[in-house]
Amino acid sequence: MTTDPLVIFTPSGKRGRFPVGTPVLTAARQLGVDLDSVCGGRGICSKCQITPAYGDFPKHGVQVAEDALSGWNAVEERYDSKRGLKTGRRLGCQATVQRDVVIDVPPESQVHRQVVRKAAAARTLQMDPATRLYYVEVDQPDMHEPTGDLERVARALRAQWGIEEISTEFSTLAGLQPILRKGDWRITVALHKSDNSAIPRLVAAWPGLHEAGIYGLAIDLGSTTIAAHLTDLDTGAVMASSGIMNPQIRFGEDLMSRVSYAMMNPGGATEMTRAVREALDTLTIEIAAEAGIDAGLILETVFVCNPVMHHLLLGIDPVELGQAPFALATSDAVTLSARELGLTALPGAAQIYVLPCIAGHVGADAAAVALSEQPGKSEDLVLVVDVGTNAEILLGDTTRVLACSSPTGPAFEGAQISSGQRAAPGAIEAIRIDPVTKEPRFRVIGCDLWSDQDGFWQEVAQTGITGICGSGIIEAVAELRIAGLMDPSGLIGSAAQTGTDRCEADGRTHAYLIHDGSAEGGPRITVTQGDIRAIQLAKSALYAGARLLMDERGVDRVDRVVLAGAFGAHISALHAMVLGMIPDVALDKVSSAGNAAGTGARIALCSLAARREIERMVHRITKVETAIEPRFQEHFVAANAIPHATDPFPELASQVSLPVVSFNTGSGGGEGGRRRRRRG
Repeated sequence: MTTDPLVIFTPSGKRGRFPVGTPVLTAARQLGVDLDSVCGGRGICSKCQITPAYGDFPKHGVQVAEDALSGWNAVEERYDSKRGLKTGRRLGCQATVQRDVVIDVPPESQVHRQVVRKAAAARTLQMDPATRLYYVEVDQPDMHEPTGDLERVARALRAQWGIEEISTEFSTLAGLQPILRKGDWRITVALHKSDNSAIPRLVAAWPGLHEAGIYGLAIDLGSTTIAAHLTDLDTGAVMASSGIMNPQIRFGEDLMSRVSYAMMNPGGATEMTRAVREALDTLTIEIAAEAGIDAGLILETVFVCNPVMHHLLLGIDPVELGQAPFALATSDAVTLSARELGLTALPGAAQIYVLPCIAGHVGADAAAVALSEQPGKSEDLVLVVDVGTNAEILLGDTTRVLACSSPTGPAFEGAQISSGQRAAPGAIEAIRIDPVTKEPRFRVIGCDLWSDQDGFWQEVAQTGITGICGSGIIEAVAELRIAGLMDPSGLIGSAAQTGTDRCEADGRTHAYLIHDGSAEGGPRITVTQGDIRAIQLAKSALYAGARLLMDERGVDRVDRVVLAGAFGAHISALHAMVLGMIPDVALDKVSSAGNAAGTGARIALCSLAARREIERMVHRITKVETAIEPRFQEHFVAANAIPHATDPFPELASQVSLPVVSFNTGSGGGEGGRRRRRRG
């Protein structure tokens, strides 16, 4: 018997088998993948563009051959010749499945395009930018005293600004002569100084007085999303914030999958580097257009990222980060030009600064969070959790700061969830379940009303109810526990056990039905036993990481918790604690820092002093390595229970009473969860 080819879509993770010859668009529709099409598959609109990925994908258990899809056809050829297709792109309505294949649906091909909610937090910054503007009047050339134009610009800067010496990029030098003459020997130059003792570098020049400003990008390069803040280098004001999906997700949703891809596919690291740099160029062009500025005025970029992203951005093979002792190529800050980094949307002379990493698994993003939140200046013991595909955790006060990373995976961001999706209009982002009736009410992105309020259904008619995002699935699982529909082991009860038909049979387990849109051609949105397991694994990793740091400090409690990250800003403190994501603490001691890594990047972009501060700070942070710490597994197993198998949660108990239920009929009482885990 011949098995039909397996088709796996990223970033949704949805998969299925289809007969040879099935168009990719057809497969996507049958699986409920968010792939756009306006022309109905005629190859006219190009909305269904996809990117097939080739090579070895151990995470998915497939090896994708070069002939996994049908060859380029006449329709694609015609479209490419007239309007152009990006390298590697295919039209989903024309490419047909031939063998097992992994297919990435880029953001612009998704009907419900990603809303990357990494807005810049309001922040007072002490401006100390590395790049500044200087207007000078330059002597005209004199054949009796022959000197070059650059030398006379340097002389003018020395005489008029007290700047003793400058260096320059060759590209800036090449354009200097026409600028001087156009400005009638009056020009504005941009000088970049990497530190107070460095020789300033001439990175741009304009004729006359330049009044259009200069700008920088603060970029949080995450595993799943890339967020950028376009910032005025004079005032520190954020002119625009934008984000896109990290295209590397097609090579693996988590960091170790990408390291594995680099290990098992020759040239894989180079491929991932190229993909992320192309995405950065796209993001730069888009954010400049959004702000209505010329991208040529963006003269500086600061990056924060985890160690794997750090290496792939810089074009360094991350293979050493996949095995002990997790050695970084460099942990120091990195300074280079846009040309050296291969970013073409920026001026070649634009300067790039990458924050230092703390250790092999705790990167520049954690350093940026430390710069933003300053746990080392806190009088009370604060736990800072940057929630993402890879959680960065800091614990500290004025005496000592500890840090670790914890591999939570993408479940918190809606991936690996049966009805999961990225945060986009139509996604359920909040939910409440009535403990008496067991009926749900919910709110979706794009509408401020709850589903039981007048006008809700009219408002969501255009987007529909499309799925559930990270904050929604966290609240859904916690609400199931609060309503007594799920026991502490994470097991959903049957309809007979819970008294509601919303708990429906799903194979050998049960699922809870949140919304049934099938009558209108929409999806049935459920929370399955598999979804709960994925959330349990993610939250257990997060809690275990926090507990390791607490063990190192010799404490059982923290004074306050700060939830950071784009996702952290949308987490309900109560639901996070019911789930057992964070240690027990008074709810009014849980706060959100928004995208703290992005804020740290912005601080570093606007301040040379802040760069020096974080370069010193990373050497004072104590790193705890979760990958080799035996207690991590102990904490992880105990944290599988909801909220926890052994740790008391007195503050939580004062806020909500969790029902004492057990749905594992093969065991007695509260021991059901542990026995079930042993059998699994």
